[in-house]
Amino acid sequence: MKPKRAGQFWALDILGAALFSWGISGGVEALVARTALDGWLACLAGGALVRAASVVLVHHYAMPGAQIAANPWRRAAMSRLLGGRLPAPVSAGTSAALAIDHVQAIEEHGARFQPARVSAVVGPLLAISLIALASWFSALILLATLLPFVVGMIFAGTAARRASERQLDALAALSGLFVDRVRHLPLIRHFGAQARIARQVEDATHGVAMRTVAVLRAAFLSSAVLEFFAAIAVALVAIYCGFALLGLLPFTPPEPLTLGRAFFALAMAPEVYLPMRRLAAAYHEKQMGEAAESALADYAPGQEEAEEVSSAAPSPFDGLVVEGLILTWPPVCIGPVDLRLPRTGIVALSGPSGSGKTSTLAAIAGQIEATSGRITTFAGHPLDPADVAWAAQRPLLLPGTLRRNLALAAPEVCDAAVLVAARRVGLGPLLEARGGLDFVIDHKGSGLSGGERRRIGLARALLSGRPLLLCDEPTADLDAASAAQIVAVLQELGREKALLVATHDEAVRAIAQQEIAL
Repeated sequence: MKPKRAGQFWALDILGAALFSWGISGGVEALVARTALDGWLACLAGGALVRAASVVLVHHYAMPGAQIAANPWRRAAMSRLLGGRLPAPVSAGTSAALAIDHVQAIEEHGARFQPARVSAVVGPLLAISLIALASWFSALILLATLLPFVVGMIFAGTAARRASERQLDALAALSGLFVDRVRHLPLIRHFGAQARIARQVEDATHGVAMRTVAVLRAAFLSSAVLEFFAAIAVALVAIYCGFALLGLLPFTPPEPLTLGRAFFALAMAPEVYLPMRRLAAAYHEKQMGEAAESALADYAPGQEEAEEVSSAAPSPFDGLVVEGLILTWPPVCIGPVDLRLPRTGIVALSGPSGSGKTSTLAAIAGQIEATSGRITTFAGHPLDPADVAWAAQRPLLLPGTLRRNLALAAPEVCDAAVLVAARRVGLGPLLEARGGLDFVIDHKGSGLSGGERRRIGLARALLSGRPLLLCDEPTADLDAASAAQIVAVLQELGREKALLVATHDEAVRAIAQQEIAL
């Protein structure tokens, strides 16, 4: 059941309140008339049970419905963040905030706010209609005070939405900063930068606190508007009913009003604003959910399907063509980049640090979106990401054995093939010194040098068997002999595959058939 439909069960809460109020009014009349109270006490108990049942039903159906509605967002965000084209590079902390916190905000929006919104639309009108059966003039008073309240809530809600968007952005930035600093904590301590990093985290935390205060301020404003009009409405009904019963109205009574009817109208008056209170309590979830949907607009469900429909079917790899590739993240602009790489051969990307070599490789690999330009095969078809293997500067390492990490791209491969690839890239000494493929490493790669990590990434790319190999600084952090060995491996691979290598190494540039300077 959709969360909106679950909100219909809040109508039972109003009916339960009416039954409870009827029990109160009838009980008061019975006390005055000195008659039996058993039936009215049963009404009180029945009303309480109906109200409790409405709460249980709403929560029972709203939460699963909200989870079902949030699952497409979760799948789409996970798919894009883990393997899709991103609008811009995203830090690990920001990725976690997008995939977990933002999706959770969308789920809570569906579980709490959507049922409350249905209740806020139906509940007050239903309560006023029931009050009109006892006192139409009291119902008219409540209806008149309801209209300015709605206008006030609209203004307060607009301010709350802007504040929630700023708070969500600040939380994502803080998550990214915190995860990045914790990851590099040993390096921070080594260079004695604790005080400076602590100030950065403190400033980011202060920014989140200030934006949270702004959200709370908007929430208190909406609550003040609600309580002001609710208090006025109940007070006016109480004054009217009391003066009408005492015969003190300064005008002719518009209706005959008995003690029972007056008590029913007075007991039901707060129920008109109860759905609004429920909506106000869930309004923060609305603002956070809408802000999360806005932040996840680039990862919205259906985008992958649209991209697949708009793109041609994958074709066999016959070479790489890059035309007018431009990557822009103000104030940084990379490109335009143009290159042609046949089915076999080596093209080197050179340039100073920060010139965009890694970002260019990421765009070709399909990990980030290009601002403009085309990345195709020689036949003009879109490049299939399944044809691309990437040996990164910092290859992903998973907790487990060396075997598991090497065979990550080809888990079905046998140990013999893994050993051949490992020795081919110069991991033989590591295998002999650490007990072979059963050597256990952690996610940080503790005990591995920078060069050994890069070789693991290169061996993994070789085992994938993909025709296009992207290598990011494959000889960095290696001694001269090891670097020469990797250069020889790359030269040999260039006769079998298409290699695009980002490098500063003169030896690698020397074996390339083409060099693109960024």
